[in-house]
Amino acid sequence: MVRMEYTGLPRIKHVRAFTVRGGGADYHDQGEGHWIDDHIATPMARYPEYRQSRQSFGINALGTLVVEIEAEDGTIGFAVTTGGEPACFLVERHLARFLEGRNPAEYEKIWDQMYFSTQYYGRKGLVVNAISGVDLALWDLLGKLRGEPVHALLGGAVRDELQFYATGSRPDLAKDMGFIGGKMPLHHGPAGGIEGLRKNIAELATMRERVGPDFWLMLDCWMALDVDYATRLALAANEHGLKWIEEAISPDDYWGYAALKRNVPRGMLVTTGEHEATRWGFRMLLEMDCCDILQPDVGWCGGMTELLKISALADAHGKLVVPHGSSVYSYHFVITRHNSPFAEFLMMHPASSEVVPMFHPQLIGEPVPVNGRLRASALDKPGFGVELNRDLPMHRPYAR
Repeated sequence: MVRMEYTGLPRIKHVRAFTVRGGGADYHDQGEGHWIDDHIATPMARYPEYRQSRQSFGINALGTLVVEIEAEDGTIGFAVTTGGEPACFLVERHLARFLEGRNPAEYEKIWDQMYFSTQYYGRKGLVVNAISGVDLALWDLLGKLRGEPVHALLGGAVRDELQFYATGSRPDLAKDMGFIGGKMPLHHGPAGGIEGLRKNIAELATMRERVGPDFWLMLDCWMALDVDYATRLALAANEHGLKWIEEAISPDDYWGYAALKRNVPRGMLVTTGEHEATRWGFRMLLEMDCCDILQPDVGWCGGMTELLKISALADAHGKLVVPHGSSVYSYHFVITRHNSPFAEFLMMHPASSEVVPMFHPQLIGEPVPVNGRLRASALDKPGFGVELNRDLPMHRPYAR
């Protein structure tokens, strides 16, 4: 049997990995006074010394990973995610062997080899972050080589525009900016006791008064709660029209999520998946009936190649997929999927009072919502449609 070769695509020549600090893909790496690091409930809040700031326990320790994949004709695809220097090591010393010399259209085979070659020390977390960065850079390269946006490679847009909810400290301002809803960080967890619970509900009540009865309000609990506290929070929040309670429990506690979903008031949604990875992790969430909406981050769950599988699995279970943040990497996906009817926009302005590009300063040409919406035509440039800011001090620690 003669093996047919793809025609017209140059092979991959080089894979390079860099790290860079200061915002961008590692969006928690912000300066003092940013809402994203202001006394937000976390699993580490049980320790008083780590309660005020997430940076105090190292949420920004890794920094951004930048992956470049260069084809033989000089075309470069790239992507950014979290992972920093440890992920650079994985990309250059382990994963690159599965790409260099290969056809960029073989993304399924490349993903399979990256995942199963690292399974003995990977499966989730940092290793899958690195795989995600490589996979996204590969899709960017493929789009550029074919002269098509990634959403066209995924089957094309199913709607003319994206609509967004905003995650930040000021849902009332988000409403004025045209977003369909606002998700607030939870500020107090179990360590704050009943007084902290009252403060959470008071903050929600105040925001409901500001935005009126019909605007969506959600709470992002960032893995900080147990089933009992999350249940009490959900019951108390119900009178203030809470649309959903997000990532309330440790991502490993599938049984806790299943219990919470049974416990919350009828009509309130349970959402999670931001820190889940691969089709197998999301299969657990689906088959154990843990949530109503899956929220994979395309830069952490395994990349675009894996997100497509996660989405298909969710669709078969009648569940929505609304990816966590991730800027253009999720926009190109959401615009192509019927079970992804809206998208998240992370308000990266320190006071949540302006719409600014999420991955600034690392991406050039990053589109942002206008009046809470983004036209599909804003995503029509080849690849993911953005360029890398090469004025940043990028470091390549494991150059080959």
